[in-house]
Amino acid sequence: MAKAEPNVVPLCDVLLVLLIIFMVITPLVQKGIDVRLPETSSDTSAGQASSLIVVTLKKDLTIDINKDNFKDFKSAGDELRRLYSTKSDKTIFVRADIKCLFSKVVDLIDICKAAGVETLGLVPEYISE
Repeated sequence: MAKAEPNVVPLCDVLLVLLIIFMVITPLVQKGIDVRLPETSSDTSAGQASSLIVVTLKKDLTIDINKDNFKDFKSAGDELRRLYSTKSDKTIFVRADIKCLFSKVVDLIDICKAAGVETLGLVPEYISE
């Protein structure tokens, strides 16, 4: 009487090939966000610091652009477009009061991007007045 045994060699071959495929593909599938941390330098020139633009969203939804006060998002957007139409460095820093809704902060970021900002930095500090 012949005894039938399953042949597991082809199964092992297939499993090893699948293991190699998953080992090669896994590092390529990983996703993330590119983050550039600020660089510090001790020789920051005063001209560079004065050319930086900081936009502040206050809790009453008024917007300060380098200490110039704007009552609504539209006028602030017009001013940002005017400022960034001639600037070569398209960097802006956004900060907001802790009591502001996050949706309003996102609206402000959208306005900055529409004005031509390429690099946007968020300033994480508490500014309740």
